Amino acid sequence: QVQLVESGGGLVQAGGSLRLSCAASGSIFSIDAMGWHRQAPGKQRELVALITSEGMAGYIDDVKGRFTISRDNAKNTVYLQMNSLEPEDTAVYYCAARRSSSGRYDTWGQGTQVTVSS
Repeated sequence: QVQLVESGGGLVQAGGSLRLSCAASGSIFSIDAMGWHRQAPGKQRELVALITSEGMAGYIDDVKGRFTISRDNAKNTVYLQMNSLEPEDTAVYYCAARRSSSGRYDTWGQGTQVTVSS
């Protein structure tokens, strides 16, 4: 079992920055990637950024150049640094662990609200 605990998030004005953190514990050896997802009201949840166990990162086009995903292996923590935030970034953000055996994100954090005011 893997447990994920998120922190960060909050209310920020457009153009501002926030950093989200996701601490993992438990059977982390079974994880081959961590992803940050978000879900805005009335929209489907989408994968925003991911980082593999080898440190390779990927982003959706909407956040490229503004968001940075990183990891601290010593702390088993993944971060999402969000800069130049836009009102369209408003959503609940979730971190999730991708299991190497299935390739699926099957463990999720509790979610944290990010609200960007215009």
